[in-house]
Formats: sequence, C-alpha cells, structure tokens
Amino acid sequence: MATRKEYRAYCLDLDGTVYRGTEAVEEAAEFIGRLQKKGIDPFFITNNASMTQQQLQEKMAGFGITAKRERIMSSAIAAAKYINRWYPGRTVYMIGSDGLDQALHQEGLKRVEKEAGIVLMGIDRNITYDKLATACLEIRKGAVFLSTNQDLAFPSEKGFLPGNGAFTTLVSASTDVDPVYIGKPEIHMLEAIQHESGFQKSEMVMIGDNYDTDIQAGIRFGIDTIHVNTGVSRMETVLEKEHPPSFAIENLGFWEL
Repeated sequence: MATRKEYRAYCLDLDGTVYRGTEAVEEAAEFIGRLQKKGIDPFFITNNASMTQQQLQEKMAGFGITAKRERIMSSAIAAAKYINRWYPGRTVYMIGSDGLDQALHQEGLKRVEKEAGIVLMGIDRNITYDKLATACLEIRKGAVFLSTNQDLAFPSEKGFLPGNGAFTTLVSASTDVDPVYIGKPEIHMLEAIQHESGFQKSEMVMIGDNYDTDIQAGIRFGIDTIHVNTGVSRMETVLEKEHPPSFAIENLGFWEL
C-alpha cells in the first residue's frame, strides 16, 4: 500500500461510489462536502453515456451533493473530446442517446447519417437493425470506430439488460474491426482531465468500487487509486489482486483530509 497523502484532483466514480441507484452513499456525500470546504472540487467520472452533465448534476443535487458541470466527465463527454483532439473536423455517425448527442454538440462536432469520418456507439434503448447496419457499412468504408464503453450488461429492476458493449461487439464481429473504447477501464477520461487541467499524475487519485473498471483505469493511467467497499468489488478480493489499489477502505468516511 502507498503512503497516504493529499491530492489536488480527486476523481470519483458515481454509481457504487457516490450513490447506489436512487440512494446516496452517505459517507461519500460527506467526504465531498469535506473536500469542498477545503476548496477542492472533485471530478465525477462515469461510464454512463446516456445522461447529460445537467442530468447527472441534478441527480447528485437530489442527494445534497453540489457538483460543478465542468467537473462531470462521462464516457460521452470524453468521447467527444477525444474526437476533437485526435480527429478534428471529422463528421460523426452516432448511435446513442441524449448524453452522447449533447456531448458532440458541446464540442461542435457535426453528426451525419452517411459518409462519416467516425462511427461512435453509445447505449441506445431504441436500437434498430438499420442503425447497426449503417454503422457496419460506414466502418467498412473506412470510418474510425469508437465506443463509449464495453459494458456487456447493466443492472435494472428487471435484471441485467444488454449494455453498449454487447451492441458494439456485434458491429465489431460483423466488420472485423476492433473499436477504441473510451470508458473505464481505459484511460481516456482521466487523460482528458489531465490534458485540460494540467495536473501531474502524482496529484491525481481515482476512487471507485469496481476493481475491473475504476481501479484498473487508475492503475493503467499511472495514478494512485482508492478502492471503497460500497459497491461491486469486495475488499478481500481486491486485496488479493496481482496489482492491488494504492489504498482499500470500507468507505470514504475513513479517508482523512
């Protein structure tokens, strides 16, 4: 385990870390308040590409958490920033919902239905064969293939439902082209925060409940990580990993500032 220290950029996962579905994780909400009293506004990082920054901001406000919109980094926002940085001027064929559409709009990216420079896939609850077919055709014509996240399934009150990764895998299998995934465990969201804010990696920490996404993203990016025992991964399992997190705590109430 690393030596405990203070950071300038606290990057918090949302579901399972800050809240669980429709309920706040009280210790996380209190921790965020303590950070803000010290003049530190944390970053909020989520693979959820369907919700806009405003929707995520309002959800946290419902838990009594004040979050600045510019500090909310979803896989949709990171994808739009990635395109602007590495493929400026390219048009985008998008499969997704409001969060992804607004992210593209905020970055000034143009959506098209054919002759696209980029095919970008996010969760779309109104997915159709025609949308998937168009994505395949555009990729075969040479469009760059991006996807917000590789989650094969996500939980709902009905059980686990197909995630964006399942539909992305279908398109990848059909075209024999592997996409660039933007969301955790990939590093692109953390990289975007560092690129825009100028933090040193030694000043950043990734906090999350899921070892395979949150903690892996931090490890791959080369920053410290804090695992909290409030969601997906159990602490005893995480501590047995070949590459454990820098710190493992029951909840954020145990983290001293």
